[in-house]
Amino acid sequence: MKKILVTGGAGFLGSHLCERLLKEGNEVICLDNYFTGSKQNIVEFLDNPYFEMVRHDVTEPYYAEVDEIYNLACPASPVHYQYNPIKTIKTSVMGAINMLGLAKRVKARILQASTSEVYGDPAVHPQPESYWGNVNPIGLRSCYDEGKRCAETLFMDYYNQNGVDIKIVRIFNTYGPKMNPEDGRVVSNFIVQALKGEDITIFGDGQQTRSFQYVDDLIEGFCRMMQSEAGFTGPVNLGNSGEFTMLELAEQVLDLVGSKSKLKFMPLPQDDPKQRKPDSSLAYAKLNGWESKVKLRDGLEQTIAYFDKII
Repeated sequence: MKKILVTGGAGFLGSHLCERLLKEGNEVICLDNYFTGSKQNIVEFLDNPYFEMVRHDVTEPYYAEVDEIYNLACPASPVHYQYNPIKTIKTSVMGAINMLGLAKRVKARILQASTSEVYGDPAVHPQPESYWGNVNPIGLRSCYDEGKRCAETLFMDYYNQNGVDIKIVRIFNTYGPKMNPEDGRVVSNFIVQALKGEDITIFGDGQQTRSFQYVDDLIEGFCRMMQSEAGFTGPVNLGNSGEFTMLELAEQVLDLVGSKSKLKFMPLPQDDPKQRKPDSSLAYAKLNGWESKVKLRDGLEQTIAYFDKII
């Protein structure tokens, strides 16, 4: 049995990861300040003697004896990370420093949940890990994009200078049950609007693309990366190699919900990427053939069923 710390453990991804780690027989400490996380996401684990919930902000140091750390803590949707941009970048940077300091002290392996946003509005398509990105350092999204880029820098510096055992993954658009219905992400937006019979909000002309992966595939990638060979730090892209336009996503959601909602076109937000698709060949090569396997339609069915119960 391992003792594993999950920061942001009450969030969308964190709660799925906690469930997976508990099922594998580990002891899990879930750290969250509930800014975007929710007790509802983890209530089912509270009676488990191997699960511990700690209300804590990663911008403050935390001390525990653990074997592994998954650093997921950070608001990840534009609505939330732009609400308090200074707090967002502090969470990425100071959170990384505090968790890396803990990993260094207790000699734990630590995984950083980075993001495809480090590529910005990419000039290279699809995006390999070797691409340095095209990021606006002073835009509306900079608090998140640059915060995550700086966190990657810190992870590599702790590895190079102090020998901390690090792993870095870059997460591409992920969806599934336990998403916050008000997080402003495209999948949750479309589903909630369709279920309520409201207009489906399309930003721009709807031709911009994303690669959507179901949450179970991502969690599998997390676990394989954490168990990968020593010295393999990443970063590694974790995302679906399929690519869909916003219009295609809207059509699938409307079809599955059986909604008569109309499409409503709005101006494209500043620095919103036109294309986003991972080159996943490194993940496939290094993580025992990892790839995103759940088809978009199948994943949407599960996600719609979840939202239908809570809204």
